[in-house]
This record gives sequence, structure tokens and C-alpha cells, in this order.
Amino acid sequence: MSADMKAVVATRYGSPDVLELREIGKPVPTDDEVLIRICAATVTAGDCEIRRFDIAPLFWIPARLFLGILKPRKKILGQEMAGEVVAVGKDVTRFKKGDQVFGPTAMTLGAYAEYLCVPEKYPIAKKPANMTFQKAATVPTGGLNAIHFLKKADIQPGEKILINGAAGSIGTYAIQLAKLDGAGVTAVDSTKKLDTLHSVGADHVIDYTKQDFTKDGNTYDIIFDVVGTSPFSKSINSLSADGRYLLANPSLSAMLRGAWISKLTRKKVITGLANYATEDLHYLRDLIEAGKIQAVIDRRYPLTQLPEAHRYVETGRKMGNVVITIRNGANKSGFEE
Repeated sequence: MSADMKAVVATRYGSPDVLELREIGKPVPTDDEVLIRICAATVTAGDCEIRRFDIAPLFWIPARLFLGILKPRKKILGQEMAGEVVAVGKDVTRFKKGDQVFGPTAMTLGAYAEYLCVPEKYPIAKKPANMTFQKAATVPTGGLNAIHFLKKADIQPGEKILINGAAGSIGTYAIQLAKLDGAGVTAVDSTKKLDTLHSVGADHVIDYTKQDFTKDGNTYDIIFDVVGTSPFSKSINSLSADGRYLLANPSLSAMLRGAWISKLTRKKVITGLANYATEDLHYLRDLIEAGKIQAVIDRRYPLTQLPEAHRYVETGRKMGNVVITIRNGANKSGFEE
């Protein structure tokens, strides 16, 4: 460690009140690491789950062992970021000082800080030239998860896809990516979010507070449940004969039932954790630079108001992304007020 930096740390599991702004030592990159000055991060539902250790039973034990049994081992949360490379280890070849980058923090976490060291092998990439740091920080988690599951679905032009929980980070990117694949998109979320769903390309929207998509008689080639709230059996019945049911947040029961359905019928239930690949991040960057996909930002908070940002995300009202601004300033480098 060298000079100090500001970071928000959590020394115990619990409510947003456990998040504390502190001065801690700035990390120094090892031979294969890059040191990034973070300009922007985000608050995802996953960050909130880790903070309070609200982990699905299937992953509870391995997550507890990795994250810390009695208290957090990873004290600085934050799963995605955008920033500038300020130093590199002697063995690093992909990046140099001054590169503007974005990516997930993967198993390191740590984006709620002014600086972060990550291995060069991590899926980080130069950020889109036409995108601010704040918008670029929203891409990795939502974009990479959306790509992972949509690749598994193998969308064919003209197919119909329904996305449940579509107004979040994964959902807003999934709508846009599915449209680029030639799919007709129906997006499901709550009343106040429907305009946002239309704005990113949804052909049809369903307000789940007023309508149950499993009861309207429509069928879909793909159902992508981002949030894990769609009824399993009814959703299976709402699939075409060769339909695919994508579960980004499955229960153990859904995984077991899904394996049985996939074995006995032509329908497929697809679960699992997303594989964060650097080439997928490059693909997203190329789409952004071509003007084909956009970020959706709901609110922005400074690092000092991170607990308030967590509280807002936990209300379930978030549309797209909540951004944490760590370095301010508007200039040619892509900073944004």
C-alpha cells in the first residue's frame, strides 16, 4: 500500500448503514496487474445481496466461504466500473498508463473506491470512445449477463422473446441485444417503467401489476426471467414446442425441474452463472460505438451517498442503472458532471 485513498467499506453484513466512507491505503499493482483510478461505479441488486448476505440456498455455503463466514472478507463492494489506468505491472502488455477502461471487477469486487488493482487477464477493455465513464460503468454486469443468456438461447430472426423484470440493468441491455438479433420483444415490468421499456426498443410491454403474461394465451420462443419471479410451470406452458426458458436467478427447485423438462421434452431450461468474456465486452463496445445500444441511467450518487444509493436500489424502483460518481469533471476524457 502507498498513499491513502477514499473507499466505502463494510466490516459487517447488514443494512446500508454498514457502509462507511474511510481513508485506506491505495493499492499497488503486482507484476501482472493494472492500477485503475475509478471514475464511476454502479449499485446493482447483487451488490445489495452481498452486503446483507442474502444469498440463494444453493450458493449459500460456497459464497459464505468466499465472502467471509462471520464478517465480510471483501470489505469493498462494487461489481463494475469505468476509469483510467494510472500504473501497470512490468508483465502487463494489454494496457498502458492513460488508457480509459471499463469492465466487471469479477471476484475482486472493490469498485467503491478511488483506486483498484485488477489482474490484466480480467475481462476489462478500453471503454467506448463515444461514452462517458458514468455510462460505461453500467455496461459490464448487465451487458455481459444479457449476452451470456441470449447466446445460450440462440435467437433466430423472427422469434418472439419475453423478458421478465426487463427494466433493470440486464433487462434493458437484453431488450436491445434481442432486437439486434431480429427478435420480437415483449417486456414485463411495473407501471412506471413501461415508457423506459419502449424507449430501448420493446415491441410490446406488459404491466405485471395488471396482467399475468402466462394467462393471456400468448406463447413465446424464449422467456428470459431476469429476476426469478415468473411461475415455473405456467412459464413452461407459455413456451412454443422448441422454446427456451432462461433463468438468470434460479432457485434450486427450478434448476432441478428444469433439468427434467430439458431431458423429457424439446423445451430447454437454461440456468447458470454468466461467463464474463473479454471478447463479449469488446462486442458490446463495438455496438455502443456504432450507436446500436445505449445505457439507461436512473439516478447518480456521489461516493459519499452510497448508503442512500443502496437504499434506493432495494426499493425495487430502479430503472436501468444507478451510478456512483467517484471522480467528477466534464472534459474531453469522457468525464461527466
